[in-house]
Amino acid sequence: MMDVPLTVGMIMRHGTTVHGDGEVLTWTGEGTRRASYAQVGRHAARLAGALRGLGVTGDQRVATFQWNNQEHLEAYLAIPAMGAVAHTLNPRLAPDQVAWIANHARDEVVIVDGSLVPLLARALPEMKTIRHVVVASAADTPVDITGLADAGKQLHSYHELLAAAPEQFDWPTDVDERSAAAMCYTSGTTGDPKGVAYSHRSTYLHSMCICTGEAMALTSADRILPVVPMFHANAWGLPYAALMSGASLVMPDRNVAAEPLVRLVEAARPTVAAAVPTIWGDVLRHLRERGGDMSSIRQVLCGGSAVPPALMKAFAEELGVRITQAWGMTETSPIGSVATPPVGARGEEVWRYRTGAGRLVAGVEGRVVDDGDVVLPCDGTSVGEIQVRGPWVTARYYGEEDSARFHDGWLRTGDVGTLDELGFITISDRAKDVIKSGGEWISSVRLENLLMGHPKVREAAVVAVPDHKWGERPLATVVIAEGERISAAELRDHLSASVPAWQLPERWSFVSEVPKTSVGKFDKKLIRRRYASGELDVINP
Repeated sequence: MMDVPLTVGMIMRHGTTVHGDGEVLTWTGEGTRRASYAQVGRHAARLAGALRGLGVTGDQRVATFQWNNQEHLEAYLAIPAMGAVAHTLNPRLAPDQVAWIANHARDEVVIVDGSLVPLLARALPEMKTIRHVVVASAADTPVDITGLADAGKQLHSYHELLAAAPEQFDWPTDVDERSAAAMCYTSGTTGDPKGVAYSHRSTYLHSMCICTGEAMALTSADRILPVVPMFHANAWGLPYAALMSGASLVMPDRNVAAEPLVRLVEAARPTVAAAVPTIWGDVLRHLRERGGDMSSIRQVLCGGSAVPPALMKAFAEELGVRITQAWGMTETSPIGSVATPPVGARGEEVWRYRTGAGRLVAGVEGRVVDDGDVVLPCDGTSVGEIQVRGPWVTARYYGEEDSARFHDGWLRTGDVGTLDELGFITISDRAKDVIKSGGEWISSVRLENLLMGHPKVREAAVVAVPDHKWGERPLATVVIAEGERISAAELRDHLSASVPAWQLPERWSFVSEVPKTSVGKFDKKLIRRRYASGELDVINP
C-alpha cells in the first residue's frame, strides 16, 4: 500500500474540492454570511501566503483569538496545511492566563476577531513572543484597533493581507503526519494549564471517527452547528470532520445564548449540533417560555460534563430531539466514547446506557485501575480510575518531560468509574470531586443529576466540604427555576427516594447561578473556595 501521510492538508484538499459546494454559514445575529468550501479553500491559500510573508516558514505557532466563524475556519485549514501549528487561545480566560499560555506555547502571530480586540489589548503587552497581530472581521465591518497600538507589535488587517497575497499557495507535500498540527491548552482548574499538541495523524483519524455511525454518522447532507467553541478541544474536531464528510457548517460566531441560538436553528436548519449541557438547559428553558422550532436537528452531541437525564428526556419528549452523551477530554482530542445503547436494549435499559459515558469508540482502548495500580476486571462493577490509550490520545504535555497523568503508556483521565465487558464506561465522578465520607464514596454527579431532575430545580452542583466527624460531606448549591419555591428539606426528601440517608447533603446553599468555567462546566473549585471563605449562605435543614 502507498505510504501517504494523513494530514490536515489532505482534509483541506478533499473538503475544498470534492466537497467544494459545501458551505460555511456564519450567524450575524440577523442573518448569515455564506461562503462555499471552495471559496474557503481559496481564502486559506491566500492566508497561508500572507503568513509566509510574516515569517511563518516552519512549525511556528500561530495563535487564534476568535469565535466560531468563517475566518476562524480558514485559519484552521491554512495554518496546519502550510506546516505551522494552529494554537487556539480562549478569550474567556483572564488576560494574565491568556498571556501565560501564549508565552508558554511561544506563539509568534495571533489572529484576533475584531470584536475581541479590547480583550486582547489587555493581554498583548505581556505576550512576549508575539510579533504580529492580524485583525479579522467581516469584510464590511470597521474595527477600532487603537487599543493594540502601544504593545509594540506589528498590526495587520486580515482582509488587506489576503487581498495582497497570491491566489495560489504551494502547499507542502512533505509534512510529517506525526508533527504537530494544532495545540489546545487544558482549563487549568488544578494548576497551570497544560498544552496538548494534536498531530496531523491524530487529527485525521479523530475526524474519521466522528464521521462514523458510532459517533455522528456525518454525510454531505448534514449541516453541523458547533456551539462548542473552536478554542475548546478544536470544537470537538467537528470543523475537520465537516470538511472530510462534506457536511456544511453553521457557525454561531459570538451568539451562543439561548435566544439567538434558537433563531439560528430556525434560519439555518442544522441537522446536528454540539455543546455542553448548560447550553442545552438554557435552550430548553427558552423554548418552554417562548417556543421555537428545533425540528431540523436529528442529533445533539453533548459532553464536557454529565448530561442530566431529565434534560435528555425533555428534549426527546418535548422537542423530538435526541441528545447523545459523549465522553472525552482535551487530552483525547476529545472523543473517547459515545453513549449509543447496544442492539437489543429495551425500556429503562436504554436510558441506563444513554445516561452513562458511553461505549469506547474504535481506536480508543480503556481499562480501570485501582489506587495500587492494579488493573481491575472489566465487569461493570469494579470501580477505579479510567485510563485510556489510542492514536488520538496525547502521550505527554507540551513542554513537560514527565507527568503523573501518564502511566505505563496509558493516560490517567482522573475520572472514577467502571468499564464493562462491552466497553461501556460508567463514570461515578472526577477523582478530585468524589466525596469521601467516613471512608465511603459519594458520587457528586449522581446527586446533581437527581436534583436537576426535580422540575423546580434549574441547576445544581454538589461538592465535598470538610466535616469534623466524617472527613467530608456533600454541599449542594442549587438554582431554583424562575417563579418557583422549594425548601432544602423538600429537596432532601426528593433525594431520599433514590439514595441512602447517609449520602444526603446536610449543607445547602441557594444561589442565583452556579459559577462556570471558561468552557461552561460547573466551577467546583470556586464553589469550594466560596464556602471556605464564608461567602455562601448555607442552610442546615
